[in-house]
Amino acid sequence: MDAQQLKVAVVGTGAWGEQHARLFAQRQDTTLCAVAGRDPGRTEARAHAYGATPYTDVDAMLATEQPDLVTVCLPNEAHFAPTMHLLGTGVALLVEKPLVFDLTEADALLAAASERGTFFSINLNHRYAEPVQLAHRAIADGTLGDVVFVTWRFGGEPNWGTSPHGNLIETQVHGLDMIEHLCGPITSVMAQMYDGTRPGTFTTVAVAFELAGGGVGTLLGTYDSSYAYPDTHRLEVNGTLGRVVVEDTVRRFSLSLAGDETARVWQAGYFDDEARGFHRTFDRHVDAVLAALRAGEAPPVHARAGRRALELAHAIIRSAEQGVRIVTAPTV
Repeated sequence: MDAQQLKVAVVGTGAWGEQHARLFAQRQDTTLCAVAGRDPGRTEARAHAYGATPYTDVDAMLATEQPDLVTVCLPNEAHFAPTMHLLGTGVALLVEKPLVFDLTEADALLAAASERGTFFSINLNHRYAEPVQLAHRAIADGTLGDVVFVTWRFGGEPNWGTSPHGNLIETQVHGLDMIEHLCGPITSVMAQMYDGTRPGTFTTVAVAFELAGGGVGTLLGTYDSSYAYPDTHRLEVNGTLGRVVVEDTVRRFSLSLAGDETARVWQAGYFDDEARGFHRTFDRHVDAVLAALRAGEAPPVHARAGRRALELAHAIIRSAEQGVRIVTAPTV
């Protein structure tokens, strides 16, 4: 695929779907050709706001526009059927997390993509935050030594759905992916869950886990907090030689070496609005997605990563229900 402008269609007209429309309409190397949605009024308003053509029929949109890439940004529990339908057409896809809520559905989607050799990417955009990339570099180059422990805490206002495990599957997917992205496979989990604020819906989860490299870790994810709080997100990786801390995903990175009271700190500079903006982590991910698509390469974050996070989430659910440790060595 050459360097000409790529035609991109966005399926979905929600709040995060607007980030998709914004990005592809503003880029110099893409054209937002279409916005597809279920509600004609909302779809028309979103499409016209970004200079695209509205559609309420995805097949008509594909036939008319012939996009190079379709992005899918729908309600969390409505991902499977539209994604499977699009995979049947062979069009390249970038889908929002979570992949789905059911492992059987996840396997069906991956099998469909594999059968057709379809470009199938998932937007786990936390990986592209500047502090996270600095942390990844420090771990990969051995600055921290061997990872001893990692901890992830993240949460705010709820995003209610019908699943009792929306917090874990929809929101903490980022933490499950991030821990493995930075520290390698999680090989076992033990969990506790809380449903006191909404009986039957597990709004807070605490997990202890073991890493393949011998380290251990914790994850605390919650819907019983607020994104208005300072330090609503904290990621810490402690090794034998040093420690990195990521604060609020994009706000601050610090690297400390054992025995040294002076830390190395990154924060976005006065004019660096791009690096301090959470939504811009999506822009960075799309840079990598489009580069891979043009080069005929695999996605930088394949949908398999969404399946793996879901596999871990289901193991955490079983652990909490059964009161036992669950082995989670990767199976795909």
